[in-house]
Amino acid sequence: MSAGQWGYTKKHMNKEEQLHQIRHSLSHIMAMAVLKKFPSAKLGIGPVIDNGFYYDFILPEKLSDTDLPEIEESMREIIKQNIDFTKSSATRDEALKKAQSKNQNFKEELINDLPADEEITFYASGDFEDLCAGPHIKNSKDIPLDGFKLTHLAGAYWHGDEKREMMTRIYGLAFLNRKDLAVHINMLEQAKLRDHRKLGKDLELFTFSDIVGKGLPLWTAKGAAIRRELERFIVDEEIKRNYQHVYTPDIAKVDLYKKSGHYPYYKDSMYAPIKIDDEEFMLRPMSCPHHFELYLSKPRSYRELPMRIAELAKLYRYEQSGELTGLIRVRSFCLADAHIICADNEQAKQEVKGALDLIEYIANTFGLEFGKDFTYRLSLGNRQDEKKYYKDDQAWDMAENTLKEVLQEIKRDFVAVVDEASFYGPKIDIQMKNVIGKEDTAFTVQYDFVMPERFNLVHTDKNGQEKKGIVIHRSSVGALERVIAFLIEHYSGNFPVWLSPVQVKIISVGETHIDFCHQIANDFKNENIRVEIDESAETVGNKIRKSSHEKVPYVLVIGDKEMGSEDLAVRVRGQKDLLNIDKQKFITKIKTQIKDRDLTL
Repeated sequence: MSAGQWGYTKKHMNKEEQLHQIRHSLSHIMAMAVLKKFPSAKLGIGPVIDNGFYYDFILPEKLSDTDLPEIEESMREIIKQNIDFTKSSATRDEALKKAQSKNQNFKEELINDLPADEEITFYASGDFEDLCAGPHIKNSKDIPLDGFKLTHLAGAYWHGDEKREMMTRIYGLAFLNRKDLAVHINMLEQAKLRDHRKLGKDLELFTFSDIVGKGLPLWTAKGAAIRRELERFIVDEEIKRNYQHVYTPDIAKVDLYKKSGHYPYYKDSMYAPIKIDDEEFMLRPMSCPHHFELYLSKPRSYRELPMRIAELAKLYRYEQSGELTGLIRVRSFCLADAHIICADNEQAKQEVKGALDLIEYIANTFGLEFGKDFTYRLSLGNRQDEKKYYKDDQAWDMAENTLKEVLQEIKRDFVAVVDEASFYGPKIDIQMKNVIGKEDTAFTVQYDFVMPERFNLVHTDKNGQEKKGIVIHRSSVGALERVIAFLIEHYSGNFPVWLSPVQVKIISVGETHIDFCHQIANDFKNENIRVEIDESAETVGNKIRKSSHEKVPYVLVIGDKEMGSEDLAVRVRGQKDLLNIDKQKFITKIKTQIKDRDLTL
């Protein structure tokens, strides 16, 4: 639907369309309010985003969050004026003259970047006019005065380019009424308490160092314990399912990525080449070319296929500084990666099913449910975009139909989206929602008909003929950094016993009890239970509160009574009543919980 077709009233629109127009219009009204305060402000862009809007500015003086109520009130005064939003068109020269007359150089740049055949449109609201494709509401009276709120400021590089100007970005929320806004704000407040960056610091799981580098996480012993459990879980489960787990280098010659075709597509997100002995090497941004070279290390027979090559692969990608977010977006990460070389399409189809079965098994182990915590998206290619997608319509048809059939056969609902495929084939994206309901692609299962051609991934078939295979790329759990961030927030830091960095905390009442605490701790350690002793001189009450803050599943207080008995009084996380239990029975209970990866205490 073109911008010019948005002419009907809000009663004819669905809720999403209405909200989109309100949010877009509010971004313009916010620009009007900012220009009223700072007439010389330079305008960037002001799009609609999930649950609200933002606008980027270059301002003559620094803003703080304390300035937002003033801008918000100014916006309400503008809204009360019942201003019409009016669309107009302009030639490129006319559009440039408008931008130049207002000294808006960023708008000039946007106009010059528009395709030659694209219609250039503006929207006017009162005495304000902005380069915009729309859509907008008809009149500002359609904006609920109590349905929006400016939330915070952020720095943002123009076009996300660190070499360009740093702009001030003002964020706002917008809903159809005060109630919906209040519900969302409350959810955000709750989400702050579960933010993996806050909890990761509070629980001492990971840290970052400016001198090490942005986006390069440092794992503490406690964080490493969680990561190690996940690594063992994934590797053991994949080996059970006949994956061959391998190790390949974190670095390779640039020629490898030119051979794979990744270099032109991912060049901007790769680290710069390192020159050694007149050869250029790169930190690897993906592991598939390495796995293909392993496959090519000797001739292969159809009897070896499908060959499932897996690795916990350390990868490196140069993400923009402004996009780095805790463990969610980093520059160094470990991907639970695998590449399955299949003999034919039927084998590929079965391997896609197997990959999804593994993904759902792991998700269920974490307590995640399909439809509630994660969904499937079928990401298709755009046949008209030959720069982005490999040209082979027949292969695209077969691959897309195969993935669609798999999802239908396993009876899973999905959403099909065009232009989200990889350059070498379509994929099934596993979409997960975080604590504020934002959906991200956690990991994928990809059908690849290009790499077998580029790498000549051949095998000898039953008739002794040489045939090219098909590759399925998949990740069972995605990047460990990202999944740990997700799990921190999902569990609010209250990890199940098998993932808890410290599974049992032992608290000494006094100095005379410390040796006995160490004896008990050794009993737990000998059974591979992670235990920690608090033998500090603090009061018992303070030690218990500290262990509660650390979200330890089980806490034991050892005093005179406990030293003379085999029974333990166990404080269970989240429970008021003590659990009185024989020490050996308690050890057996914990071992069973760990073995079964039980989610309950």
